[in-house]
Amino acid sequence: MTYGSFAHRLTASIRKEKLVNKIIVLVTTALLSSWTMAGEPVLSEHEQKALEIYTRIIAVESSKNLGNVPEIANYLAAELIAAGFPEEDVEVVPLGETASLIAKYRGDGSSGKAPILLLGHMDVVEAFAKDWERPPFELTTDGVYFFARGSDDNKFGVTQITSTFIRLKKEGFVPDRDLIIAFSGDEETGMLTTRMLAYDREDLANAEFALNSDAGGGDLTADGVAVLYRIQAAEKTYITWELTVRNPGGHSSRPRPDNAIYDLADAITKIQNYQFPVRWSEMTQSYFEATGEQLGGELGDAMIRFANNPQDKSASDRLARESSYVGTTRTTCVVTMLQAGHAENALPQSATATVNCRVFPGVPVTAVENALRHVVDNDSIEFKQIEEATESPVSNLRPDVVAAVSKAVHARYPDLQVIGYMESGGTDGMHFRKAGIPTWGVSGLFMNPDEMYAHGLNERVPVKAFYDAQDHWYIILKELAGD
Repeated sequence: MTYGSFAHRLTASIRKEKLVNKIIVLVTTALLSSWTMAGEPVLSEHEQKALEIYTRIIAVESSKNLGNVPEIANYLAAELIAAGFPEEDVEVVPLGETASLIAKYRGDGSSGKAPILLLGHMDVVEAFAKDWERPPFELTTDGVYFFARGSDDNKFGVTQITSTFIRLKKEGFVPDRDLIIAFSGDEETGMLTTRMLAYDREDLANAEFALNSDAGGGDLTADGVAVLYRIQAAEKTYITWELTVRNPGGHSSRPRPDNAIYDLADAITKIQNYQFPVRWSEMTQSYFEATGEQLGGELGDAMIRFANNPQDKSASDRLARESSYVGTTRTTCVVTMLQAGHAENALPQSATATVNCRVFPGVPVTAVENALRHVVDNDSIEFKQIEEATESPVSNLRPDVVAAVSKAVHARYPDLQVIGYMESGGTDGMHFRKAGIPTWGVSGLFMNPDEMYAHGLNERVPVKAFYDAQDHWYIILKELAGD
């Protein structure tokens, strides 16, 4: 859908839009006021625009099945066009109940180089207000953190890239190659928009590489000291199974010796207690060596020992206790959802557990399923793979990208080490890598890994980190597509 057709549709709901915008202005003003009252400097025009965008898109509950992602895409499209981007270069592409956004910042072609793609996703994981201490779909702050679902994953990145495009356009910057925003709308679920962008758009397929705002970033200690900056160059394979136990059931007053829920619970406990074999690569060893040297202490020592000898069981066992690092050492599988029974006074006729796995690169998905079957040791348990797994190659670091990212990082933290790493989770990057487009995660966010609440309760990012990131993409894009 072009912006022109979007504008026609939007006319019917203009009153609602005006009301929403008034609310956003009020919220943004309140945030700006609290920021200024805290003794911080007055925000620049660019910082104010970034906060406005951040506030606006967070206010849209863009989790699955609600059909709200197009509202974000249309809003961002309008902001880009208002900044001077031609309507024909800004495209909202509907797909089912969601949408993607493609926006081209046309260059003069003087470099002779292919375009750079800039990735992010506009959808978020569900958040239930009753569980949160603060409203999940309203940007709030205590002066130290910004709180909201998507404040990190990934409306932070979407905001930073969009506001940087607007800043560069207003400054009259003309890149020497095309820069193309490719924001997906269902990264957290089926990745249908991601697949469309990666595999079906010929205008994106000839990109030289992609930079992903949904991965990478800097690690801080609990007291705010920068440890290192990580460029995501690989990610694990995402795969999910449903494990189901079936039973004839019956009346609850006449319990059977076998019970679907009990049998499934036994299988779940076995999965909980199982550890997949330790895995490593040259990249993960380098990552642990660098991180361990910076962290120090018991955890840092375990990282260094693992880097020197991945078969050091005491080291790998120590890292396995750290949710921030266990995924870098092995394949992981965890039960994430349960469904069982049909009535309180009836024996369960079935019980199902959803098991989500993140598979270390190079390990076949079939090997993981075979391992799970062996662990549960119950031939009556049905295994159903939810969807086809996407295995993606490693994107080896290239000097020009590392140099540009390093310049942006060192503007904040001089001499900080910049290193490649493997993501434990999954991002849009897997499909672009599979499509033959090298992809690196280079988020501008610095924070303590232990405070990473993406997908969890009370998601947050440090207020300082939000404003410190304002030049991150600006520097990177001017280095890679400037004079």
